[in-house]
Amino acid sequence: MARVLILGGHGKVALLLEPLLVGLGHTVTAVVRNPAHAGDVDATGATPLVADIETLDLDGFTDLVAGSDVVVWSAGAGGGSPERTYAVDRDAAVRSMDAAAAAGVRRYVMVSWIGSRADHGVAPENSFFAYADAKWAADEHLRGSGLDWTILGPGTLTLDDPTGRIDTDPSGRGEVTRADVAAVVAAVIDDDSTVGRSIRFGNGSVPIAEALSN
Repeated sequence: MARVLILGGHGKVALLLEPLLVGLGHTVTAVVRNPAHAGDVDATGATPLVADIETLDLDGFTDLVAGSDVVVWSAGAGGGSPERTYAVDRDAAVRSMDAAAAAGVRRYVMVSWIGSRADHGVAPENSFFAYADAKWAADEHLRGSGLDWTILGPGTLTLDDPTGRIDTDPSGRGEVTRADVAAVVAAVIDDDSTVGRSIRFGNGSVPIAEALSN
């Protein structure tokens, strides 16, 4: 079983992921910025760790990830100013990858979004541009990092009940429940065939493990 460090440990997907990983026998540490959120993480069976990843330098990040087997990026600025979006979704993400490499943590799972590509089509004047641009830059850095990476690109997130089924490379917006995103993250951690792959997905008809193996 692996020692898994989740960055963005109080996010909606992360809070669903943590009990799944604990249930699979992994040792899970979830990083949160707000100490008031530690109790929510603790209730999942994971261990909360308070740190502000937006402000950590490379040395601080390296200390944070050291001793882990897997890093999962599930953090984000959550909208707001373009400056903070770049600071978290691009710059902090990149530092976390460099820190993983420096600390000898080989496995890295990025929770990105279905539209992350060079030709994402979001106009610079669109308020969503900073997110699209930042995520693409982070994903590209991960591809060149030398880590054992997997990039997950879920479509539009919903709060519906989990289905346990997805389709890869879906058409349209690729709506998918947050619970199924969490289940996909948990599945790829234990599936070495997903290393070096970018997987775009939405809810569909294929059981998650089968969809990931194709």
